Amino acid sequence: MGSDIHRTLLSDTALDRLHTVARVDATTTFADASPAQARQLAHAEVLFTHWGAPSLTEDALHLMPRLRAVVHAAGSVKHHVTDAVWNRGITVSSAAAANALPVAEFTIAAILFSGKRVLDTARDYGRARRQPDLLPYFRGHGNYRRTVGVVGASRIGRRVIELLRPFDLHVLLHDPYVDPSDARALGAEPVGLDELAARSHVVTIHAPELPETRHMFDARRIALLQDGATLVNTARGSLVDTDALTEHLLTGRLHAVLDVTDPDVPPAHSPLYTLPNVLLTPHIAGSLGNELGRMTDWAIDEVSRYARGLPFAHGVGPEELTRSA
Repeated sequence: MGSDIHRTLLSDTALDRLHTVARVDATTTFADASPAQARQLAHAEVLFTHWGAPSLTEDALHLMPRLRAVVHAAGSVKHHVTDAVWNRGITVSSAAAANALPVAEFTIAAILFSGKRVLDTARDYGRARRQPDLLPYFRGHGNYRRTVGVVGASRIGRRVIELLRPFDLHVLLHDPYVDPSDARALGAEPVGLDELAARSHVVTIHAPELPETRHMFDARRIALLQDGATLVNTARGSLVDTDALTEHLLTGRLHAVLDVTDPDVPPAHSPLYTLPNVLLTPHIAGSLGNELGRMTDWAIDEVSRYARGLPFAHGVGPEELTRSA
């Protein structure tokens, strides 16, 4: 993992737990794949990884002959787990399910705040410095019997649907890998993506970043969104054509909650920073602060399972990476 994350992730309490289930080198952070670094891990049986982990190439693995498992205390393993890992028969675990929880919570807040037009109202109130006439101001808004479209029944998408159940909202779901009966069992109406875009008051994206999902919300599909709709993206910026979306945002026709963009940081002159109908955040929906501790605990649980000869509870296989973040 990156050296900057090391002490933040592994508190003294976490290290004490880890020491009870393994012989731990808690001083070496493997932040690059140079031979000098890899040789220090010649006797490692398990790698405990996080953000900033280097790519586990065939050359790097050659210097780690005893390696049997990679336990990732974060979400996606695509950045460091290569085909060489699978070819060696090394097992992999990820705390993606733990990281899904705060993303889903952020999304629920975005959906509910969008229905109440909290961002717009706060800004208007700050300018006017007086009580607005609420009845006409909020005509057509609110969270009663609104329609929410969820794109992708990923871990996050499923958790969002679950958290929406107590509310008087109708949920649509688009996911090409989910049978209609399974979608209904989750509590959502299965629909095509164009229909979801046209019917939803709020669209929230939870699909993986793949070649076929790039700009899944392109100019044509963004135009299908109804006037006043909100697009929430906590997945990957590339899933939305940012320029096309910005055109609609500039007119005020749409609203957006964007935790990710393409590029990752919009250029300094981008109107996304200042538009009153946009909430732009720097990829904060995932685990931050003390939420990192949840991922650490899940990963240590996995090391404990490995030490006891048990299969991982949150194992990852190569076939999953073809349709996951």
